[in-house]
Amino acid sequence: MKPARIPQTVSPPERWADLPWGEYYREALEQQLKPWFAKMYGFHLLKIGNLSAEINSECCAISHQVNVSLAGQPLQVKANPLHLPFAEKSVDACLLAHTLPWCGDPHRLLREADRVLIDDGWLILSSFNPMSLMGLRKLVPVLRRTPPYNSRMFTMMRQLDWLSLLNFEVMYHSGFQVLPWTRRGGKLLSTHFPALGCMQVIVARKRTIPLTLNPMKQSKSKTPLRQAVGATRQYRKP
Repeated sequence: MKPARIPQTVSPPERWADLPWGEYYREALEQQLKPWFAKMYGFHLLKIGNLSAEINSECCAISHQVNVSLAGQPLQVKANPLHLPFAEKSVDACLLAHTLPWCGDPHRLLREADRVLIDDGWLILSSFNPMSLMGLRKLVPVLRRTPPYNSRMFTMMRQLDWLSLLNFEVMYHSGFQVLPWTRRGGKLLSTHFPALGCMQVIVARKRTIPLTLNPMKQSKSKTPLRQAVGATRQYRKP
């Protein structure tokens, strides 16, 4: 298994249109995320990365939505996703739409998202599936220099393992197929063969286990037994 952190960096595409059939990928991803956006509530939604900024999230009840990236449009905060300029536990949801595939240090990116998320906050990840036909094309040397094949493709199990180490509860994860030649997409393939879909999505929530004892329970557990009035020590005769 190749290490997650690499020294070289690959410039991510600024728009979905920069990818072959990129608009089809974006529309298919929006359909997957639409029912989950409707379940999210709070004050701040953070869209991290160029491609995340173009995801339509109008159905989300979180009104304040901020796009964070080093470049691209639309952009509200220009910052490195590995150094988010936000306080700890200040964001209700983070969207990483195909941000991990073009990140040199995905572990650090996930830790930054975990840092700014509140307890029970939402984290959405999407990426390309290395176990699909798109992943097989990545083996062709000529295609490795062109998007999306110049991206890093992590397996679903590997990403789920990273989230479990950060104590995230995965609410939903699946792969789905996108067929550029039909607007309906690969619904049949996505239903029966989701593991072979060219795209994959993960929806998780941050869970925090309190490390401090409840003061009320602590006082109850340490309450000494009252001595009975007039009680004396008795010895059993042999």
